[in-house]
Amino acid sequence: MVPAVRVPDDLRYTTDHEWALLVDGRVRVGITDYAQDALGDVVFVDLPAVGSHVQAGGPLGEVESTKSVSEIYAPVGGEVVAVNTALADAPELLNSDPYGAGWISEIAPTDPGALDALLDPAHYEELISA
Repeated sequence: MVPAVRVPDDLRYTTDHEWALLVDGRVRVGITDYAQDALGDVVFVDLPAVGSHVQAGGPLGEVESTKSVSEIYAPVGGEVVAVNTALADAPELLNSDPYGAGWISEIAPTDPGALDALLDPAHYEELISA
C-alpha cells in the first residue's frame, strides 16, 4: 500500500529520501514528504555552510526530530551556494511544506547532468511503497 504522501512530478529523488530540483543552474535540495512523515515533528535543522563543497551521497546536514536525528545527504556534488535560513527559527517548515518553504539548500553542481542519475517520481513511488 502506498503511503498518503506527495511525490511531485517535477522533482528527482534519492534513495535516502531527499528531493532535488534544478533552478537557474542550481540544484535546490530538501527532504521528501515521506521523510518528514517518518521523522515526525522536526525541531532542529543543521544546515551546511555556504561555500562548502559536498560530494554526491555525502553529508549535507542533519535533521533532528522528536523521534531521532537523521543525516541529510547531497543528491549531487558541488558548492553550497544558499541555505534556507528560515529553518533556524522555523524547523517545522520541513513538516508543513517540505517541497516549498521547507527547502534546505542550493548547490551549484559540479555536473548538472548528475540529476539524471536520480530517481524519477515513478521510481521513487516504487521505492516508498515497497
